[in-house]
Amino acid sequence: MRKLKFLLTSLIMTVTLFTFAGGPKVAVVNGSLAPIKGKTVLVQFVYDGTSVGAFRNENDYIAKKKAEYNAKEPGRGDKWAEAWKADRAKRFEPKFFELANKYGEETQTKFVPSGDADYTMVVKTLKTEPGFNIAIARKPAVIDVDLTIKDKAGKSVARVTETNVKGNGYGGFDFDTGVRLQEAYALAGKTLGKFITKAK
Repeated sequence: MRKLKFLLTSLIMTVTLFTFAGGPKVAVVNGSLAPIKGKTVLVQFVYDGTSVGAFRNENDYIAKKKAEYNAKEPGRGDKWAEAWKADRAKRFEPKFFELANKYGEETQTKFVPSGDADYTMVVKTLKTEPGFNIAIARKPAVIDVDLTIKDKAGKSVARVTETNVKGNGYGGFDFDTGVRLQEAYALAGKTLGKFITKAK
């Protein structure tokens, strides 16, 4: 029992939590983001294994929505499924880079999708909640992401998680799932940029 309490206490001490005013919660699992201040960071995105809403497996979610849309209008589900995946490179990732770089300017930290860099960061999406907007009611999209950073030698520098990262379009015109999710990734980038300024 004492050993269990010791392990739990150690775990609590290892994970440092930060909350941004009613928004995302940032947890430093290990390491520090201080080394990447003023550096160039190559960012890679990974979506394998993400859960979607009540679906633990993203493919099950896609199959269900695709079938539902095709039943209403032949071909609509196929187009939706293509857009679901295409939005990652077309919408989500560009928004992440835009806001991460905007808020990374204070520390002169730069995030790039390709080319030479001082560090590599893998952004893994752990959870996706698409949300909805039916005019009379709406729910924001929410994502949880895991950020793992390594140096050029492949040595781990830090691991950070961002949870409860919400996204919705301004003015209530986020009827498209992609719009809500792109804003969630934008907030994830913004949160990262701001958090780096606090890193020690």
